[in-house]
Amino acid sequence: MAATSKKRLARNIVGSRVKQARQAFDPPLTQDQLSGRLASDGVQLDRVALAKVEAGTRCAFDFEVKGLAAVLRVDANWLLGISANPSPDGHKAAPRGKVRP
Repeated sequence: MAATSKKRLARNIVGSRVKQARQAFDPPLTQDQLSGRLASDGVQLDRVALAKVEAGTRCAFDFEVKGLAAVLRVDANWLLGISANPSPDGHKAAPRGKVRP
């Protein structure tokens, strides 16, 4: 029997961009802070689930991607790797505070 890798393949493509957008805040948002902001928008995604999404071991549902995009003030298409521009309107956004350039 061939040896198989114990490392699980990434199960989503939004994780690295969620982390990038979260860290673009000044000061950067923690996973817990992002979870709280999502909860206030009606999306229940706790810190552990966010960590798994960012690590690529948990899939993000469509409504979660939509909520993440809204809270992080980025384009959902950017989170999905469809668009190269993170801002939903094509401009740098200042999401609930400053964003680092």
